[in-house]
Amino acid sequence: MAIIDLGELRHGAEPEEPLPRPPRAAGRPLRGALVLLLLLATLVSATPLPRREVVSLPAALGSEALIAGDLYLVVEPAGPDGSQRRLDAYRLPGGERLWQVPLSVPGRYWGMSLRDGMLMIAGYEVTEGDPPGTVTIALDPASGEFRWQQPGSPLPVSGGGLLLETTDAEQGGTLRVVESCCGRVRWRADTPAGQFTFRSTESGVDRLVHSTAGGRVVVRDAATGVVLADADLWNPADGREVRAPTEGPEVGVQVIGDLLLTLGGQPMTVTAYGLDRLDRRWRTELDGAAYASECGPVLCFQDRSGDLQAIDPATGRRLWTGAGWIVWSTGAGLMAAVGNDSGADRLVVLDPVTGAVRGQLGRWEVVPPSVAGGPIIGIRPRPGGGLLVAELDLVTGAARPLDVLPDASASCQSIGYQLACRKPAGGFGLWRLKP
Repeated sequence: MAIIDLGELRHGAEPEEPLPRPPRAAGRPLRGALVLLLLLATLVSATPLPRREVVSLPAALGSEALIAGDLYLVVEPAGPDGSQRRLDAYRLPGGERLWQVPLSVPGRYWGMSLRDGMLMIAGYEVTEGDPPGTVTIALDPASGEFRWQQPGSPLPVSGGGLLLETTDAEQGGTLRVVESCCGRVRWRADTPAGQFTFRSTESGVDRLVHSTAGGRVVVRDAATGVVLADADLWNPADGREVRAPTEGPEVGVQVIGDLLLTLGGQPMTVTAYGLDRLDRRWRTELDGAAYASECGPVLCFQDRSGDLQAIDPATGRRLWTGAGWIVWSTGAGLMAAVGNDSGADRLVVLDPVTGAVRGQLGRWEVVPPSVAGGPIIGIRPRPGGGLLVAELDLVTGAARPLDVLPDASASCQSIGYQLACRKPAGGFGLWRLKP
């Protein structure tokens, strides 16, 4: 499920370029023109200027505001007496309130989405004396009526349903796929202590992977729970010599595309396996990396200092490297944040195959799109207050100005060419951008 983090703006305002001085003119024609301009200015000042239409959306101090589909949802903070938190729902784009309901589970809510006709709410349940545990609550989006509640962190499954996992890295746990309508369990499996990861597609999760420190890896079909592969990667049955990571950094398991990757050991090594059969494809030593990510047609391996190595997913061959880049990929291309001496970041568009810079976007805070395939919106503070808004084009490598929002401050979410941002005086505003 899509999770939207309402972060604060990180970048300072950029200085505006001074406007060029107009050429000087002399003589009576200039004075006549000035008189005409003065008359026109007097007429314009007598007519009220049109105001930008903005929908005001309430959000009290300390509340958590999230957007799911065409619903604006506000989780009100608990009262000073510890009373129940409340969820208010408003219809977008008009901002009419639909309903409000109390939330039975005390805790912090971090994700909301519409799935199979139900409103799914994810959060951390806080119980006195116990560590917080994840919880999923299902409500009717039209009325707010309670449907069901179960422990676990929810993920949409390809073909329908929700995956709820309550795994623990030390004690093990349970994987369950339930029907979104009613919480009925489709399948479940108990897992030993270890790591849990998955492959996500546009329609949801389709592969689940559980791995243990000893090297056993189990791959399941998410829709049915059927085991597709089960292998001991450190002691393979075919007798091949495989170095187990008994020393050095802990080994992590990641899934990217059709590959399962193990990353760790000393020296740092990545080994690639076919996901559905766990057949070994290649092995490559790296200069050091903390995690892998998909960068379009290549694999990116990033360390915590920003050093980047791009690998050919078919052969494991190193293609290019970069220093000081934090990269992420979208359907349109590959974007990187580049640090500079002032501590601010600037965005550039990269060629994923060569690492060459295709375009300079400038300094922008990226607003994640709430729907797949939506425009990539960038915001930054405007001198004197408000926000500058642009669409970031990863094909042309250009930032196309969209709008200026003088009453917006931070914490923005995009819904296509609509932008919901916190207002300085409190609450949120919803603006229609000018594409």
